[in-house]
Amino acid sequence: MSNPIRICFVALIIFISLILFTSSYSANKSIHLEAIKLPPGFQIAVFADNIPNARSMVLSPNGVLFVGSRKEDKVYAVIDSNGDNRADDIRVIADNLNRPNGVAFRDGALYVAEVNRILRFDGIEDRIKSPPTPVVVNRSFPDDSHHGWKYIAFGPDDRLYIPVGAPCNVCEEDDSRFATIMRMRPDGRDLEIFVRGVRNSVGFDWHPQTKELWFTNNGRDWMGDDLPPDTLHRAFKKGLHFGFPYCHGGNIPDPEYGEKRSCDEFAPPALKLGPHVACLGMKFYTGSMFPLQYKHNIFIAEHGSWNRSKPIGYRITRVILNGNRPIRYETFAEGWLQGEKAWGRPVDVLVMPDGALLVSDDRAGAIYRVSYKL
Repeated sequence: MSNPIRICFVALIIFISLILFTSSYSANKSIHLEAIKLPPGFQIAVFADNIPNARSMVLSPNGVLFVGSRKEDKVYAVIDSNGDNRADDIRVIADNLNRPNGVAFRDGALYVAEVNRILRFDGIEDRIKSPPTPVVVNRSFPDDSHHGWKYIAFGPDDRLYIPVGAPCNVCEEDDSRFATIMRMRPDGRDLEIFVRGVRNSVGFDWHPQTKELWFTNNGRDWMGDDLPPDTLHRAFKKGLHFGFPYCHGGNIPDPEYGEKRSCDEFAPPALKLGPHVACLGMKFYTGSMFPLQYKHNIFIAEHGSWNRSKPIGYRITRVILNGNRPIRYETFAEGWLQGEKAWGRPVDVLVMPDGALLVSDDRAGAIYRVSYKL
């Protein structure tokens, strides 16, 4: 190889390396794990990045992590093929969907929640590289985009639970589907309202012992910095009403609608959370990696406030229970908010088979792995 050709070749290699370095730096420069504070013994690491607007998560039996999004309109498959706790393959398996925030998995099929319908991707684990055309399972949901994105999960009763958020900050709607959590059979039949008066739930789970549904709920805006609180609820039976739009936080009448019905008529929250923290994904901790005192605690992803003069949230909180009674609510992981600026916003949490806790972040486009080691 002549000198001029060699020089050009070396220059080309350097140029390509700079591009790759710049691309890598751009993708990761917004992640600041050194800022995250955790209890002693816990560590946090990046499980996957370059997942724009990473939102709700579900893990398949064969270890494929499926991740929905809200703003990107994509669904991702995230794979750690060598078991080193770092994803090495990220693929878009669906695109151009209508805010496909929610994902669930059952019998080899991935269920995806758009605003107005539920899709099913059959045999998806074997078809990651060439995803099938989805089956429309049910298209009976409103198409209003305000609070229209959905979290979905299968319950112990083998029903798919689907929230339908209020299409407003606060309002009365003639359409009874709004401000509810609904459920249906896996094939889309027997769609029904399970509970009412739920302004906007974007996360729920079932108690590992009692099998009762617990869910987070986002309180209304424009009542000031400190009112109303976001809330954690226990739905121990079908047919409960949790107060929206008449009552907030269990005992705060709505300024416009509160005169129509008394707060005493409704099921109170199990726990009041911070005001405007935007509580989203939640999971009972069922793993064995964390210390025993964490068993069956609830972890909540608090996305962070926007309707508050001093921002709060942007963290993972922990709820300690005594049976079915919350006895303490505390910060578990924080640092995504620095001063009044947030570099990340937690969305969902997921307990992995080894007991680690995954956390999705739609602002940084990443998924983190929280582990514990003495």
